[in-house]
Amino acid sequence: MGFLSVLSMAHRWIAERTQPGDVVIDATAGNGVDTLALAQLVGPRGTVYAFDVQQQALEATEARLSALSAEDKLPSLRLLLHSHEEMDKLVDADHIGRAAAIMFNLGYLPGGDASLITQPSSTLAALDAALAILRPGGIVTCVLYPGHPGGNEEAAAVEGWACSLPRVAGQAVVYRQLQRQTAPYLVAVEKKRQPD
Repeated sequence: MGFLSVLSMAHRWIAERTQPGDVVIDATAGNGVDTLALAQLVGPRGTVYAFDVQQQALEATEARLSALSAEDKLPSLRLLLHSHEEMDKLVDADHIGRAAAIMFNLGYLPGGDASLITQPSSTLAALDAALAILRPGGIVTCVLYPGHPGGNEEAAAVEGWACSLPRVAGQAVVYRQLQRQTAPYLVAVEKKRQPD
C-alpha cells in the first residue's frame, strides 16, 4: 500500500486533533489545498485564517473554497494578504491560545514565481507565534522542501527550532523518507497539554 505522502500525513494528524467549530490557520495559503482541508474539518461553525504574501495565492484559495460557499458549508474565512510572521498580530485576540491546528507548507507557490520563497527568519517568527496561538494539545505541521534553492536552509532552520523546543512546550516529530534527502518531509509539534 505504501506510506502516506507528507501532506496526507499532516492532514491526518490535524484531523485527529480538530473538531467542527474549531479555529485553525493555514500559515501559507498557496493554492488553497490545506485551507480547503481545514475548512472541511471545522465546518460552518469554525474559523479559518489563511495567510499569504501573494494576491494570486489568496485568489486561488478563494476559488478552491467556492464549492463550500455554494453549499453553505464555509466557515468564517479570513484571507489575509500578510506574511505568516504577522499572524499573532492579525488573529483575533479571543482566538489566541484557542487554535486547534496551524499548517505551514513552505517553499514557493506552485504555478507561481518560484523565486519568491518563504524565508527562515519569517518562518521561525511565525512558528514562535503559532505556539502562542495554539491551544494545549493543538498541533503545528510544517511541510519542508529541501530540494529547491533556499529550501534546505529553511528546512534545517525549522528542524533546529523544533529540536530546541523545551519538552514543557511541546513534543516534536519528523516524518521523512530516509532514502531521498531532497524529498519533502514533515515536522510537527504538538503543544503540551499540561505541565509535568
